[in-house]
This record gives sequence, C-alpha cells and structure tokens, in this order.
Amino acid sequence: VQLQASGGGLVQAGGSLRLSCAASGRTFSPYTMGWFRQAPGKEREFVASIRWSGGRSNYAESVKNRFTISTNNAENTVYLQLNNLSPEDTAVYYCAAGRTYGLGDLSREYDYWGQGTQVTVSS
Repeated sequence: VQLQASGGGLVQAGGSLRLSCAASGRTFSPYTMGWFRQAPGKEREFVASIRWSGGRSNYAESVKNRFTISTNNAENTVYLQLNNLSPEDTAVYYCAAGRTYGLGDLSREYDYWGQGTQVTVSS
C-alpha cells in the first residue's frame, strides 16, 4: 500500500493550495481517508476525513468552511482544498487510510500513512 501526498508549497496568507493523495496497492472503497498535520514543536492533529464510499466528511473546527476534502474514485486520489490560509496552517500535511467506523479524527484509526507534504503560509 502506498499513499503519495503532493501539492504543498509556499503561499501568502489568504491564498489557496490543493493537496493530493494518490492511493495504490489495494481497494480503498471500504476505507476512510484522512488528512492530518503537524507543525514544528506540536503534536500531529486531525484536519479532515472522508469515507471513500459514501462521501461523509468530517472537519476540525479550525478548518471548517476553509478546507474541503474530496475523492476522485476513478483516479484513486483524495484531495484537500485549502482556502483562506493563515500562518497558523503552516505544517507538514499527511494523508492516511484506515478501516474505521468512527469519525476518522484519531490517528489510531489509520493503518497507512503517506510521507507528508509541507505547507508554508507567510504573513
């Protein structure tokens, strides 16, 4: 199983980025896909999750109405659209896959992790 995250970069406050997570190696339809982030010196935190089949999504309060998670089943890819970014969003963003019946907001719900992509927001 491989999760390949990409799309990070340097952006000014108020800007946007779209992160991608290409999944391969198994059938992911029963899985929940999640995005987490980790800023320097901080714990890894939940950002958003979505059920691959069914599309129910869940967001951290800090990103609601700014970030959108979505899937492209044909391309086996999960996206995270980041809008109205602030310096507080600066972190390494990780995608993850797990078979869970929960909300997908806990790290322990995930079995597979991607390598992370850096998002840096300048003020």
